[in-house]
Amino acid sequence: MKWVDIFIAILNHGGRTGRLILAWYRNYYRCARCGYEWPDEWSCMCDDDCPDCGARHMSPYESDDLTEVIEPDGAEFVVLWSPETAEHCADYCELGRFPSRAKAEAFLASG
Repeated sequence: MKWVDIFIAILNHGGRTGRLILAWYRNYYRCARCGYEWPDEWSCMCDDDCPDCGARHMSPYESDDLTEVIEPDGAEFVVLWSPETAEHCADYCELGRFPSRAKAEAFLASG
């Protein structure tokens, strides 16, 4: 799954080290002026400015939807969901914990 390579911030909660995913869309851009390519994470599939040459309003050519993700946590797999109200951070809510990735994926597929 592509979500594993998104930016991850390490945090400490309740004495355990965990991972908090700070993005729920990963957008892929290609600058029309200089050809530079870059990813950016945000709450929507919005335009971005080229970090290389400064050209403005480049639209993503592809995006990964990270609204629902599955994160390993010890022996469990946690299903997380980012609500529509999230703006500047994903604000993930836990939907459930499962003994295997397959069961977590089945939960998401059941809709």
